Amino acid sequence: MKGWRRRADVHQVTDAKPSLSDDIRKREIGYLIKMGIRTICLILAVVVPVPWPYRLLFIAAAVFLPYIAVIGANERGKPAPPPTFDTPEANQTEIPLHRREIGS
Repeated sequence: MKGWRRRADVHQVTDAKPSLSDDIRKREIGYLIKMGIRTICLILAVVVPVPWPYRLLFIAAAVFLPYIAVIGANERGKPAPPPTFDTPEANQTEIPLHRREIGS
């Protein structure tokens, strides 16, 4: 008698992508942090008296960080995780057992 009911598929809300405004805000914050680090590297390379190897490292960071910041800012949200073997496929054409009409 136990086997006559089929187990219901449960869909989790955590699989949904974040909202567009949250995604944009996250990318803006990342961009501003990288540009702040670039500004600090530029100031350290020009103003602070440090040995040449460190100065070249700061200049290289100031040159390449804008590229990295723009690539990161243009990256859309992470794609949804791939389905696992435990995740059932949703069949939108099937009427659930508890919602079937009389006579069907």
